[in-house]
Amino acid sequence: MRKIITGAFLTLDGVMQAPGGPTEDPTRGFEHGGWVVPHMDEALGAEIDLWFRDPYDLLLGRKTYEIFAAHWPYAEGGPDDGIAVQFNRITKFVATRSGDVDTSWKGTVVLRDAAADVAKLKQEDGPNLVTQGSGDLIQTLLAHDLIDEIHAITFPIVLGRGKRLFGGGAKPLGFRLLSHGVTPKGVTIARYARTGAVETGDYALPEPSVAERARQERMKREG
Repeated sequence: MRKIITGAFLTLDGVMQAPGGPTEDPTRGFEHGGWVVPHMDEALGAEIDLWFRDPYDLLLGRKTYEIFAAHWPYAEGGPDDGIAVQFNRITKFVATRSGDVDTSWKGTVVLRDAAADVAKLKQEDGPNLVTQGSGDLIQTLLAHDLIDEIHAITFPIVLGRGKRLFGGGAKPLGFRLLSHGVTPKGVTIARYARTGAVETGDYALPEPSVAERARQERMKREG
């Protein structure tokens, strides 16, 4: 079986939109594209390299696929040659509801029904499927509980608005920490694995006080 591994650059308030540059994804008037760049250093670069150390295929939403297809085929020989060579060689699965997508990037496979097609891919033999960006696709994967690991790199900034990793459609999910670290610039790096249902507990008194009973009744009335 393949795993679905979501790699995400995030702000403290969970925004993942347009980390790489101002023209990457300005939809809905987003004005802060490129917020990752000032925080890059050797430690963060080494962590990103680890994401792509093991065999993998890419699993992308249409918009992210188009960003990648307009960049990586032309990036070999440049400062990111290692990643460019990998991306250009491997299979790229692109989930799109529209037939209007240029699939000339070598190794591209189109998925028309993201949830059903990704569920089938997970059952096949092959390398893990790694998402990058692809916020809309990730919402579908979360809603259908298809993500096995989340590799989150969180930057010490708050943007207030923008596309977020966890939208309103995510199911309650439990994760456990696999590894973590912090760069000299305060970027936190954490890997999480899906565990199962959300576990809960209770710090309440064995017998609720009169004040607590009144509070609960008021909560019921207020909804």
